[in-house]
Amino acid sequence: MDIKVKVWIEDNDRNLIFGSGKTEVLKYIDETGSISQAAQKVGMNYKKAWTHIKILQKHIEDDLVFAQKGRGENSGSTLSPKAREIIQTYEILEYDIKKYAQKRFEELFLSSDKEIIKVKADKNA
Repeated sequence: MDIKVKVWIEDNDRNLIFGSGKTEVLKYIDETGSISQAAQKVGMNYKKAWTHIKILQKHIEDDLVFAQKGRGENSGSTLSPKAREIIQTYEILEYDIKKYAQKRFEELFLSSDKEIIKVKADKNA
């Protein structure tokens, strides 16, 4: 049995600033050099991916994505070093939180002296 945890960052007004969706979009932009291709890889439309970028631009002081309009070699998108730093730091935070949550879940719910949640056996197995 596992516990699932979602991690995101909000500002003081409870606006979603950063989370796994934006991280994924940024990573694919970095990989492909294209917002459109990043959106396809994530399984969202271009407008939604662009909305993620606009939210980042609105709430984060540093430039994270540089989108150059044009055709062919003159077009494309790149990430700033700050964007890469935020991605890396967020992923460390997310990993640490999930690891702690699983450990604590096992301590509280699945310890050897008590098993608070017992799952029924699958009758179709």
